[in-house]
Amino acid sequence: MHNYLDFEKPIAELEGKIEELRHLQSNGEVNIADEVGKLQAKAEKTLRQTYAKLTPWQKTQVARHPDRPHTLDYIRELIDEFTPLAGDRAFAEDAAIVGGLGRFRGRSVMVIGQEKGADTATRLRHNFGMARPEGYRKAIRLMRLADRFRLPVVTLVDTSGAYPGVDAEARGQAEAIARSIETCIDLKVPVVSIVIGEGGSGGAIALAVANTVMMMEHAVYSVITPEGCASILWRNGEQAEEAAEALKLTAGDLLDLGVIDRVIQEPMGGAHREPSRAIANAGDALEEALAAYDQVEGGVLKARRREKFLEMGKNGLS
Repeated sequence: MHNYLDFEKPIAELEGKIEELRHLQSNGEVNIADEVGKLQAKAEKTLRQTYAKLTPWQKTQVARHPDRPHTLDYIRELIDEFTPLAGDRAFAEDAAIVGGLGRFRGRSVMVIGQEKGADTATRLRHNFGMARPEGYRKAIRLMRLADRFRLPVVTLVDTSGAYPGVDAEARGQAEAIARSIETCIDLKVPVVSIVIGEGGSGGAIALAVANTVMMMEHAVYSVITPEGCASILWRNGEQAEEAAEALKLTAGDLLDLGVIDRVIQEPMGGAHREPSRAIANAGDALEEALAAYDQVEGGVLKARRREKFLEMGKNGLS
């Protein structure tokens, strides 16, 4: 059973009727294959039409879909011999950020990403993907380890933002994020980042300062969530839909603005409908991105990455 979003109600009704007819067919002698075929064609057409004209707010909902594949799903399907590495060697382990060594299609890599969790228990364990300072300090440790052993760094971004709690602020949340950004810039190995779901605020950019930044088709990436933006501008979170439009947070918008380098196509209806296919598409794009840096010297990689981010926004300045 699918978890349907509000704007998917017409699709839900059609697919619900298809399931009812199939159930009837399996329990009787009535042949309703023709009717099922007609409904399937109508459902596919409705799905295609709906997803061809998603608004930024609807894309935000898709990016947050509970069935959407998360970082651990990508690691399970793309990374062989994955060895998780834990702890920041200073304070604690933060499960909101997962990372470790593994092999991606024959290539040794360091993988780091935010994990939101798939059910209530895992969401609580991973703090909904909102990292504390120790999470970013763990990411820094792993990136430096990768740099030492000349391993490419792959980051998977999926967070609404860094954890805003008092304890996180007391332990230096802003400083940890800044150090993580600094470390990303300073690496002399290829860094490739994919926004797989929601990329929010400094919590996202801390892992996304990369030579190549890609986004899944229905992912979003922004300085603040639409709800947070609406609460600041209008003192009312109910205007999140209007805020999402203004934020230019979709993959298409960000590709046009030069913030990202590539949009990775998702299956029709979003990654949550065919997770394995969506992950395979991301794997193909990742393989191409890493191959492009095989013969590039470390100092050049670092310089290109630094200039890439310094150049952002210059065209919009008078």
